[in-house]
Amino acid sequence: MAKVIAQMVKYTARTFPHVSRETVFTRFPPKASLVVSRSITTTRCLNAVRLYTEKHEWITIDGKVGIVGISNYAQEALGDVVYAQLPDVGATIEKEAECGALESVKAASELFSPVSGKVIEKNEDVEKTPGLVNSSCYEKGWLFKVEINNPEELKNLMSEETYNEYLKSDKS
Repeated sequence: MAKVIAQMVKYTARTFPHVSRETVFTRFPPKASLVVSRSITTTRCLNAVRLYTEKHEWITIDGKVGIVGISNYAQEALGDVVYAQLPDVGATIEKEAECGALESVKAASELFSPVSGKVIEKNEDVEKTPGLVNSSCYEKGWLFKVEINNPEELKNLMSEETYNEYLKSDKS
């Protein structure tokens, strides 16, 4: 440590000739200490609570905006998605009303909105590459974003734990 301080004084004196040795030593504490801190940062995806419908759509909420997609269970049941018809931006959608469709090599399935509101964005990547629904249904394969009209509608949706129990029941 003394060697480091001596080098610092030497280089400081060269760079700043008006700085004396006494000035350097009075500005630094006699003992150096190292403080180690740890921190964690998370993305919204990690913080988001996902809610589910009985028809296997999910929604995450960020303020008054909901991001909607289909569950892993639904994409597995559909098989390889080859076509996605998503609601148009600006469209008004009602809770539990049909608002689009997904087609696979095995079947076609309508999309139902988990909430009422106005569509503010659709995932054009999914329209161009529908297989994103299969490969990343919770991240890159989201379907559309909706500005929520009535936050009270969220109370009737299932938590992830409740949804998993629902999948184990005969109702799904």
